[in-house]
Amino acid sequence: MKIRNFCIIAHIDHGKSTLADRFIQLTDTVPDRQMKEQFLDGMELERERGITIKAKAVRMLYKSEDGEDYILNLIDTPGHVDFSYEVSRAMAACEGAILLVDASQGVEAQTLAHAHLAQSLGLTIIPVINKIDLEHANPDATEEQIWEVLKNPVDSSRISAKDGRGAREVLERVIKEIPPPVGSAERPLKALVFDSFYDIYKGVVIYTRIVDGAISAGKFITFHSKGTSYKVEEVGYLTPKLIKGDSIKTGEVGYIIAGIRDIHEIKMGDTIFEKGTKIDAPLPGYKDVNPVVFAGFYPVNTTDYTALKTAIEKLNLTDSSFNFQGETSKALGFGFRLGFMGLLHL
Repeated sequence: MKIRNFCIIAHIDHGKSTLADRFIQLTDTVPDRQMKEQFLDGMELERERGITIKAKAVRMLYKSEDGEDYILNLIDTPGHVDFSYEVSRAMAACEGAILLVDASQGVEAQTLAHAHLAQSLGLTIIPVINKIDLEHANPDATEEQIWEVLKNPVDSSRISAKDGRGAREVLERVIKEIPPPVGSAERPLKALVFDSFYDIYKGVVIYTRIVDGAISAGKFITFHSKGTSYKVEEVGYLTPKLIKGDSIKTGEVGYIIAGIRDIHEIKMGDTIFEKGTKIDAPLPGYKDVNPVVFAGFYPVNTTDYTALKTAIEKLNLTDSSFNFQGETSKALGFGFRLGFMGLLHL
C-alpha cells in the first residue's frame, strides 16, 4: 500500500485541529459516535484553551479518487512559538507539510517561521487557505502573502475546515504532490525516535518512523546513542490509540514497546537499528533546545525529592523541549531548575 507522511503547520487558532478532524472523518478512522471536536487534542489543558500543545500522530487509510489505497500518516503539530521544538520533531518524520493560513488574518509570524523550517528540511509544502466561510475573509490577499513567504506562486486550496468544504481536495493534493517515503525494505533496520511517553504497565512507549527495513515483536533492537539493546515486545500503529500490529514497515509511523523501564535510555532523535547489524550512519537527529524562561521547582516536603525527580524525568520523556538540572537553596533545600521555551510552555 502506498504511504504519505505529512504534518499540518500553522499559527495558533488558524484551524489546524479542525482540519485534522475533517481528515479523520473523511477516512473513517474513528467511528462517528466516538468523534468529537479537536479529537487529537487529548490533554485537558489543550481542550480547555483550545490549542495544540503536544504533537499527535494518527494513521488513516484512504481510497483516492483514482481507486488507489493509501496509508496517510498525519502528525498534528502545535501552533504556538513555545512549542516549536514539537513542530521540528514532527517535520523530521515527514516528507511534506500542509501550510494552513486563516483567510481573515493572513500569514502570521509563526506561519513564516514554520514555513522556512519546512523548506530547510526539504519538505513539499501544500498551501491551504482556511476559513473562507467568514464574511471578512480575504483569500486573494492571503494567497499573495503565501507566495511571498514561499517565494513560489503555488496554487492554494481554499477550504472551510469547519464545514468540511475543500477537505477532500486537500487529501487528494497530499497523495499527488507529497512524495512517498524514501527507503528500502531490503536494507537493515534504521528507525527514528521522534516521541515517547511512559506507561506504568508497559514502560517506555516509543513513537518511531521506519526509514529502512522493518520491525516486529521478537527482534532485538539497539539504540545508537547508548548502545543498549532490548527485545521488542510489541509494535503497532497510532489511530491515535495504540493498535497492536504484526510489524512496522519501511516508511511507516508506529510505536514500539520493548520493556524499557529506565527512562534515561531514550533520547529524542536517536537512531534504532537491529542488534548485530551495522548501519552506514545514524540519522541526523535533533538540535539541542535553548530555553529562554527558567523556574525553580522544590518539593513541599524534603522527603518527596525523589518522587519529584522521577516525575520530572517522566515528563521530560514526553516533552524533551525543556531541560532540567538539580539546584540547592538555603531556604528551600534540594530542588530543580527547569528551562522552558516560553511562558506558555512553563
